[in-house]
Amino acid sequence: MTDTPLISPAEVAQLMETGPCVVIDTRDPESYAAGHIPGAVNVHDIFTYLATSSPEGIAELKGKFEDAFGAVGLSGEETAIIYEQSMNTGFGQSCRGYFLLQYLGYPKIAVLHGGFEAWTAAEMPVSSDAVAPEPKTFPSSETGMSLMMGVEDMLAAVKDESVVKLDVRDIDEWIAESSSPYGKDFCPRKGRIPGAKWIEWYRMMKPTPSGPMIKSKEEVLAECATVGIMPDTPVALYCFKGARASNTYLALKEAGVKDVKIYFGSWNEWSRDPALPIEEGLPY
Repeated sequence: MTDTPLISPAEVAQLMETGPCVVIDTRDPESYAAGHIPGAVNVHDIFTYLATSSPEGIAELKGKFEDAFGAVGLSGEETAIIYEQSMNTGFGQSCRGYFLLQYLGYPKIAVLHGGFEAWTAAEMPVSSDAVAPEPKTFPSSETGMSLMMGVEDMLAAVKDESVVKLDVRDIDEWIAESSSPYGKDFCPRKGRIPGAKWIEWYRMMKPTPSGPMIKSKEEVLAECATVGIMPDTPVALYCFKGARASNTYLALKEAGVKDVKIYFGSWNEWSRDPALPIEEGLPY
């Protein structure tokens, strides 16, 4: 395996032939049933699950995904290979799976760079056969716990000017026109976490013949520099529910930004507590 978690269709195929792996399709069940990578299992909850950062919420999240990843056959011996439709149409859901597995301390994780779109562009085989995985005991550990921020962590970051609070939501959410991708009024409040900077998550990608791909290290660092992020800058990411932030997380880590964490509850959690501060209206 390469030294990057972003791997090509050819590398995925090689891993499937040479070592134990579990290929995880994060798309909706209908898309999965219409055609998927042969042998892949479907875990759409990677994308849909809405997390909260209360102790009860974290315990629920850990239990749910330890069970889900164990049920599809991850024991620690297998490489988890995760994919979505393409890097810019699944709201970062394959990267959300990558982040969740890192948070749970899983040792071997890869993301199909370009997603299913890249797989089909490479004329790789596609199957519509159902898969019955052999359940395993998922090896949860504490090694990744510090990667996920809670409300108190984000409140501390708001007060710390050395930390860049990076909002990567779509433009209508950033300017407080909409509260979420689920609709303008899905959340009770529209706005931003105070002091946040903004890079729309799409800017971490560029078009290629195989579909959108995450930009090179130099290109990502150039985007980061526009909001004052250097390789040594602490970064606190958020979006609506941690998916688009996970796409940006992977881009920043691959570019060499050392200290990146995600406030996983993101705007879905923050906006629902009227005691938490927000900036409303246009950001200028």
